[in-house]
Amino acid sequence: MLNKKAFYLLISLFSFIFASSVKAVCPVCTIAVSACVGFSRWLGIDDSISGVWIGGLLMSVSIWTVHWLNKKNIRFKGRKLTILFGYYLITIAPLYFINFIGQPYNKIFGIDKLVAGMIIGGITFYGGAKFYDYLKVKNNGHAYFPFQKVVMPIIPLIIFSIIFYFITC
Repeated sequence: MLNKKAFYLLISLFSFIFASSVKAVCPVCTIAVSACVGFSRWLGIDDSISGVWIGGLLMSVSIWTVHWLNKKNIRFKGRKLTILFGYYLITIAPLYFINFIGQPYNKIFGIDKLVAGMIIGGITFYGGAKFYDYLKVKNNGHAYFPFQKVVMPIIPLIIFSIIFYFITC
């Protein structure tokens, strides 16, 4: 019999087989962000840095969801913000209720380190993705280099990870 982790891993891998193509932030980018979140927590890296990557992941999933809704022709007023805040809420609320977020000595600029990192990560990931779109339009619909769509949203996350590293040392 499979243990719980193996079961969830199999379900996740099986779902990738049947996933349909989405023209949003690419899956490689989202997988890269996910891997970095897990790796940073495993290494014991500061919560502000982990938050940057979690925020990038939440923004990526939000963009994917909006594009999926567009593809299904599901539109409602404020859907982009509703989806974004919904993903942040279902991520932050459980962490708050188990006292992972809200510790008085785990703050940066008066905000919980993880939450501050999540906000910065979401904003910078979105900015990197939009900057890619801008550069692609300027280059007649073509990327300037291979995997530019992956690199452009990830670079700001790396930069802010380095900034938070030096702030929190």
